[in-house]
Amino acid sequence: MTSFRRWFLAALAASAVKAESVQKPGLQLPPSATVHQAAVKELFVTSYEAYQTYAWGHDDLFPVSKTYFDGRNGWGASIADAMGTMWIMGLTDWFEQAVNHTANTDFTISHTSDTVSLFETTIRYVGGFLSAYELSGEKYPVLVEKAQDLADQMAYAWVGKDQSIPYGFMDFTDHQPTIDTSNIAEAGTLTLEWNRLSQYSGNSTYQTLAEKSVQHMIQMSTPLPGMPAQGINPKTGNSVGGYVTWGGGSDSYFEYLIKYARLTNTDDNSYADAWLTAVDTSMKTLLRFSTVGNWLYLADYDDDKNIRHVGSHLACFYGGNWILGGKLTNNATLVLLGLQLTDACWNTYASTATGIGPEVFSYMSSDGNYTGNTAPNQEQLDFYHKHGFYITAPDYILRPEVLESNFYAWRVTGDPKYFNNAVSATISFKKYLSTTVAYTGIYDVNNADSDKIDDMESFWFAEVLKYLYLTFDDPDHISLDEYVFNTECHPFKAPPAKSNYGSGSGPRPVPWQPFSPESAPLPSASPIPAFIMNLNS
Repeated sequence: MTSFRRWFLAALAASAVKAESVQKPGLQLPPSATVHQAAVKELFVTSYEAYQTYAWGHDDLFPVSKTYFDGRNGWGASIADAMGTMWIMGLTDWFEQAVNHTANTDFTISHTSDTVSLFETTIRYVGGFLSAYELSGEKYPVLVEKAQDLADQMAYAWVGKDQSIPYGFMDFTDHQPTIDTSNIAEAGTLTLEWNRLSQYSGNSTYQTLAEKSVQHMIQMSTPLPGMPAQGINPKTGNSVGGYVTWGGGSDSYFEYLIKYARLTNTDDNSYADAWLTAVDTSMKTLLRFSTVGNWLYLADYDDDKNIRHVGSHLACFYGGNWILGGKLTNNATLVLLGLQLTDACWNTYASTATGIGPEVFSYMSSDGNYTGNTAPNQEQLDFYHKHGFYITAPDYILRPEVLESNFYAWRVTGDPKYFNNAVSATISFKKYLSTTVAYTGIYDVNNADSDKIDDMESFWFAEVLKYLYLTFDDPDHISLDEYVFNTECHPFKAPPAKSNYGSGSGPRPVPWQPFSPESAPLPSASPIPAFIMNLNS
């Protein structure tokens, strides 16, 4: 056992004494905060006014062509995702308009020919409605009713009482799921929303279904201790392949383990213990420092047990998640590692021509630079030797994860660099994402004259602008000591924190079981329908 490992376990064992606050006590905003907050609100207002004009009631605005796209069943995903941000920003007239739209929308049928994603519908619609219900003082019970309409349809994704893992997609017309493989993020990112729905509806079925899925994954055989493979077969409950990642397809399963423990204060330590085990395994197996810049990343582990030196915007949530989990488990080492992970992800922003980070990147560490794909070309190598990473997918589709982790880093440390990072991002977004109307993604973050992606995803409203706005807001407003955010940045009110989360005696992996995964194609991780359509057009 290494000396670091002994120190880590000792720190965990000694940590169950007294809970400390997540946020830095007495955190003060710089005098310029109000100016930057107003700039973020302007981005929101400009974007939403364009949505109202050209796409009202539909899912996404296409801001270049000034039309709309319904990639989330045509229920108005941008409205659901924007509601909480409106309330936080004081845009109460628009909030009332959004509630009225929701009240008059039939969520028991899809308004398009598409099947319904259990994951996306839960995090955007169910999460959005329930968070808005809480934020507005529980004055609009229709928001709970509409969330329940959706969950009642999605409950058919569990076929038979003995099936623990839901299918990922449902046909609301005939209540039939799409029989296909799923992934642990799709099946493991329901607990926050469905627990809260049970609380407000009085029906425990939602919580029971969501917990059953996660408990199955906590207890299943895994390629690495505490880290299930990305793919899963809902019919058998077995892993599909052996790929392990904190990135898309797995990300929010790990994210919700510690968040569910915090939101519910459950006496069942298995959620926090599973998170601590995954983090401990990641520290021993996946942590990598780049050979240039000494940036810290979490690598992937593939089916052939190779380390893949890859990173992604999606995976960059992990810095904030480790910061939060480190505070909740009273472990300063995890907080420090989370801050280093956050800094490395911010470096992907600071290093590009636009000041915005790419969708996917790679790096080199002391054990090599294997990625599973082609070796870097000379241009990528030159970039790496300047910045400690190189770009493999240069697009930016309005993702929030880097700013999410930056928000946690700011609220926890009060280090001005995190505040300044948010200022820089706001300036870059206004300069490089502005288009015909509103704001949109770009195809190449390292090209100041990049072509625009004709889609304004709903998470622009829910996540990007909310994380930025709250970075510049009074730290006591939506405090991390009082709220838990779902993976779409919809905040839920949490009870006072426990003294510690988890059993307090270090990682607790489940008893070893032989790992024998199935072989089958995996679903796309966090696909964006409009972006795919743009690429194919």
